[in-house]
Amino acid sequence: MLVVKALHISFVVSWFAGLFYLPRLFVNHAMVEDVATRERLALMEHKLYRFMTPLGILAVVFGFWLWFGYGFSGGWLHAKTALVSFLIVYHLYCGKLVRDFAAGRNTRSHKWYRVFNEVPVLVLFAVVFLVVLKPF
Repeated sequence: MLVVKALHISFVVSWFAGLFYLPRLFVNHAMVEDVATRERLALMEHKLYRFMTPLGILAVVFGFWLWFGYGFSGGWLHAKTALVSFLIVYHLYCGKLVRDFAAGRNTRSHKWYRVFNEVPVLVLFAVVFLVVLKPF
């Protein structure tokens, strides 16, 4: 089970790297005016999303493996599961935003994306504290 846990942590870290960087690309994309830069950012967003999606899937798969191996008990694990479910929705929404930017349908400002960019950071802090402290 330690190998499964190590793989889970590795895929979570990799997935979060994408969750941190993709919204930062959105900030830049929402600020640019020239077509060439917009196209380059849209391509970068698409490639990053395509790369990070399997990482997120593997993080969840290995998380389920741990869940079935160790059992599902404790309020902290219920809270963590809720936060991971929220992250999955966040990830899928990022995919929608990637498609919107690629089609030229973005309606939000770079300021909105700056706030949106902080969401996975807050979730990561909450999850790490839940896992380490197991407060309930």
